[in-house]
Amino acid sequence: MDNKTLSIVSYITLFGWLISFFIGKEKSNSLLKYHLKQSLGLILFSIFLSIILNIVLMVTKIGILGLLGLIPLVLMIIGIINAANNVEKPLPLIGKIFEDKFSFIG
Repeated sequence: MDNKTLSIVSYITLFGWLISFFIGKEKSNSLLKYHLKQSLGLILFSIFLSIILNIVLMVTKIGILGLLGLIPLVLMIIGIINAANNVEKPLPLIGKIFEDKFSFIG
């Protein structure tokens, strides 16, 4: 797989990220490294948001708050579009936070 494909796959769940990380280790360029960082940040944000939303929904019983759970899906689609267009553009809301994190990626 080329770096563009691996960048796209990195946004598709944790398994996609792991596949992209281990296959692209030897041949990664700045595009793949950037999207690996962004997608890992998105995965961590999704887990955090899920925990917070579950707690809030149990306490308040306001079901409409469950729609906030769609935020990671929207961000994932935006990330896939950016990767498909070979653009190193941060994800809205959370992307800037993860640009300089995860030094083990490169």
